[in-house]
Amino acid sequence: MPGFRMNSERDRPAGGRTPSGEIAGNLPEGRRGFPGTRQNASLSTVPGFIRRMSDSTAFTALVARSLKKSMFTLVDIGCSGGIEPAWRVFGDRLSAIGFDASIDECERLAREETHPNIRYVAGFAGLPADHPFAVKMKGKPPFNRFPFDRFSAARTLELRRGRIEAATLTEKLQHNAWNSTRLANPDEPVVVPRKLEELGYADVDYLKIDIDSQDYQVLHSFDGHFDALGLLAARLEVCLFGNADETEQTFHNTDRFMRARGFELFDLEVRHYSMAALPAPYAITVPAQTVTGRTFQADALYARDPAGRDWAEFAAALSVEKLAKLAAIFSVWGQPDSAAEILTKFGARLAGLLDVGAGLELLAVQAQPGVERPLSYKDYIAAFEADAREFYPAPFAPPVLRTAPAMFWRRLRAALMALRNPDAILPRDG
Repeated sequence: MPGFRMNSERDRPAGGRTPSGEIAGNLPEGRRGFPGTRQNASLSTVPGFIRRMSDSTAFTALVARSLKKSMFTLVDIGCSGGIEPAWRVFGDRLSAIGFDASIDECERLAREETHPNIRYVAGFAGLPADHPFAVKMKGKPPFNRFPFDRFSAARTLELRRGRIEAATLTEKLQHNAWNSTRLANPDEPVVVPRKLEELGYADVDYLKIDIDSQDYQVLHSFDGHFDALGLLAARLEVCLFGNADETEQTFHNTDRFMRARGFELFDLEVRHYSMAALPAPYAITVPAQTVTGRTFQADALYARDPAGRDWAEFAAALSVEKLAKLAAIFSVWGQPDSAAEILTKFGARLAGLLDVGAGLELLAVQAQPGVERPLSYKDYIAAFEADAREFYPAPFAPPVLRTAPAMFWRRLRAALMALRNPDAILPRDG
């Protein structure tokens, strides 16, 4: 958004790399792993070497090692902070390009990048002036019913304004004050699909758009390109405010656009912002989303759904490596169930590429985070088929009566006396 980039997938500051070269920084606890609640295991367990691998990336690593003909290609529009670390598990099978309006940040990322197949392009992503959607947008404000200036985050940023203006690049990006860095020329927008063709990117597996003002316009720049690029999935920032105009960057418009082009919604990661009138604690280490408050924005996770009955023709045309990469995307998204569905439904096709059994074991481990001895895939499914109680939350337990029994009965007698004789003076509890 103008003057402030909302925190989402990039809830980490610039710099602060892990020994493997991946950006870590102050990544909030909720982003360090994937959600899930698990139970004690009581049946047979998976092999030890699988347990020792990272639950959230082990399956992706298996897919990466299995790729023979293709790369995993990622396009990150709004790449401040760097490529999301999980994708680096693809190793030398990763090819990525990031776009960002901040020249300073793109130069920093390029200096620190160690992967030969990752590059960064400085520029405002956008549409050519004669694009039909740009013509339709002409004269309209980027947002309507914009509530951000009423939020506690806006107030904190106002209080910190002087400090942010004098801050280092890293500190500015921590606060998403990207507009106070050296910027590309907004009058010379980068039309990303054209740039990809110019640079030789003919196949793209994953698209992320998070630029806080022109997201929906940039999404329209890909209209007609998804099938040609072979796009499997997209992570798109959407607004949960706005009006009913068809050009608004709202979730309902984005959802219609993506569904009409063959994608299904697999997750909606909602962010809340409290009002300045009664601020709630911040959910991350910078002033942005809060633990409670009004829904404001979300990351919408869209993907192809080859296992769905409506997409049988699409699935038949999908290469085996594309199927495997889509399963890896689901795993990285914290949806090992959707990844497992691909392995079970297309196991015969995938068997020539990777060890399907080992993949299911890794996904079963991911589905049981924090369990010291997780169930094997076979036993996990058997437990579910037996309607095991571990698949349900603990039953509600009534609160323990904390009042001493004698005191309880005295109060009960007093209440009965008061009911029978309202004018009586009752003895005090002692």
